[in-house]
Amino acid sequence: MHSIASRQIGPSVQDEIGPRQPGAIYQSRDGRFEVLVLVTDPVDAAQLLRQAAARWAVIVRDTLRPDAQPFAVGTVWTDSDYLIRPAKRSCVSYVPAA
Repeated sequence: MHSIASRQIGPSVQDEIGPRQPGAIYQSRDGRFEVLVLVTDPVDAAQLLRQAAARWAVIVRDTLRPDAQPFAVGTVWTDSDYLIRPAKRSCVSYVPAA
């Protein structure tokens, strides 16, 4: 997947996303996930999550299942989530071609 630099997002949105940047691996009560893409365009996030109020989405892959397919999530980062491996590159997000 191609990604390009993210436009600026507000601090409250960044707090919701947490450290989930492309390349990061995190653990939650639902499993262990590698972040593939961060989507900060609200229109695209709403379509991915099928939720009109979505402002962002993260496309992840479950690292505990070898046959896992990528899927989108919009769950807010909480105290029960923790980072296993930080992203190795700067924040990037998917922005559709004009």
